[in-house]
Amino acid sequence: MHGGGARRALRRSLAPSCDAAGRYDTVVPAAASPERGRPLPNVRVGTASWTDPSLVESGRFYPKEVTTPEERLRYYATQFSFVEVDSTYYTAEFADQAVRWAKRTPDDFLFDVKAFRLLTLHQTPPTMLPREVREALGTPSAGKRNWYYRDLPDELRDGVWSTFEGSLAPLRAAGKLGAVVFQLPPWAMPGPEAEKHLLESADRLDGYRLAVEFRNKYWLSDRNRRRTLAALREAGIALVIVDEPQGFRSSVPPVWEVTDPALSVVRLHGRNAETWEKAGLKRASDRFNYLYSTAELREFIAPVRKIAQEAADVHVTFNNNYADYAQRNAAEFVRLFERDERGG
Repeated sequence: MHGGGARRALRRSLAPSCDAAGRYDTVVPAAASPERGRPLPNVRVGTASWTDPSLVESGRFYPKEVTTPEERLRYYATQFSFVEVDSTYYTAEFADQAVRWAKRTPDDFLFDVKAFRLLTLHQTPPTMLPREVREALGTPSAGKRNWYYRDLPDELRDGVWSTFEGSLAPLRAAGKLGAVVFQLPPWAMPGPEAEKHLLESADRLDGYRLAVEFRNKYWLSDRNRRRTLAALREAGIALVIVDEPQGFRSSVPPVWEVTDPALSVVRLHGRNAETWEKAGLKRASDRFNYLYSTAELREFIAPVRKIAQEAADVHVTFNNNYADYAQRNAAEFVRLFERDERGG
């Protein structure tokens, strides 16, 4: 990657630290806040959902009297200080929801937002595009059901980016926008084309905190790892550090490297190899049917400590969204981390 990366890195190095609410005009508080998933002042532990049907149906996280989406988010925010939003992957138009999310959560709460699928090089059904873009594109040609980023002319790409950024605005204005997470598809191979898109994404969302999760093992293979990490550092994009089943083409090894001094993101998917690439699952949550053991959770304490010394903010996201597994593991990880902090 070339171009604006060095300038972005310089701006980041000169910028003041962000506070607990993600604002960049104040200083990070020195006192630790162990409550609500904050084992260290700059470490937040949370989950990748508060609305997953299997979580709600489990009846093991929300009290019985908590029954509406508003009540669930308010309750979740009493337990954790950040959450990752998945629904933004399916639409670029979520400004109204973002306003409600901001109103329903405490001042120091953050939302990590998954980038709209078209902007991450995924195939996108026409119905998911903003109306103006959909109408301008018309109907895909015979035998084609989806649009890809490469299919859109520049002015329509501008429209999608503008709509997506406008939807982020309420969270950003409230100081509640954490990371914008780009998940590249498994078929996105390392190379100039994908790197150019990541650089464009950083330029389009200059001033935001971006993180990218690779889902193709070749990005972080022994051959390509150094180039990939260098490219992310130049662009000012955080590498999403993952824990997931190994042995598949979509398996990415856990590489505990900080590529953006402002932010590091960890996403823990569980280790269910049987369901990782299994076709025909009834629900997406079935893929993440895995509860980390206490011993496995302890494995993450030392590496999280390490990256917390290198990044201003660290977000540890449990994405094993099956029933209440993510919430249980997130809470236990915080307890283990605090016990280790006390030397217990």
